[in-house]
Amino acid sequence: MRAFAVWLCLLALASAALAQECEPVDWLVVDLPQGGDFLEIALEVAYPGSDLDRSGGTFTSADGVVVPYGGQTDVAPLDRLANASIGDQFYYVYPLEFDLEPRKAAWHDPGRLRNDALFRALWFDSKSEARASLVKVRYRGQTRSASFQATSKHCVHAQLQAALVEIAGMGAEMDRFLANAGGSFNWRKISGTERLSAHSFGIAVDFSTKLGGYWRWSGAKPGQVGAYDNRFPAELVEAMERYGFIWGGKWHHFDGMHFEYRPELIVMSRLVGG
Repeated sequence: MRAFAVWLCLLALASAALAQECEPVDWLVVDLPQGGDFLEIALEVAYPGSDLDRSGGTFTSADGVVVPYGGQTDVAPLDRLANASIGDQFYYVYPLEFDLEPRKAAWHDPGRLRNDALFRALWFDSKSEARASLVKVRYRGQTRSASFQATSKHCVHAQLQAALVEIAGMGAEMDRFLANAGGSFNWRKISGTERLSAHSFGIAVDFSTKLGGYWRWSGAKPGQVGAYDNRFPAELVEAMERYGFIWGGKWHHFDGMHFEYRPELIVMSRLVGG
């Protein structure tokens, strides 16, 4: 028991040290390299120390984990979702404008396509590794508060904290979007698949479950999801995007409460003028 307490103390000290080293990045304005391969720029800028070698067919994480690179595939949308390559993750351009018209197109889900091997290489391959990296991040509004667990890897916790501070600074009217929060870290597989959820890596948070909306709750069929009653304001979404979190409300298969840290998609959108 004493050893466990010592381990917890060391973990807290390590988390504090990591927090001190992180300076939040505004992904909407950060300088980007001029010229070059957009996909390489997006991944290597978003995850410093990583390397995409398209000619060699590999991606190497900052930790030295090597996974195969695959380009965009010419398959049915459902097959692409189930077995997305690294290139497939960029198949749909994530829109930076607060425009919900693009998501009405069937299967237009920018960010919902994830390559499991890449995520495990970028983040963690075990629950224990992921859990050991977690830092508590708090939203302190005028009438409500909420807390989330986010990984300290790639400074995700600092990015999330900066976004929550900005949202809280918008006034008490933002508090209701953080009430009844759906949660954050949860090591689990996506229902019906062998792929890990983004929540497994400590890079995703769900805000209000009552206001967010989720396509499965609407009774819609896959690929046939129409408009939905979005209640999340543009300024909240932009604050999250500023610090690297994409919003599931821009997906055809909408998940209006869901945000996940995907700065590579923000960078790619800027590179291609999206």
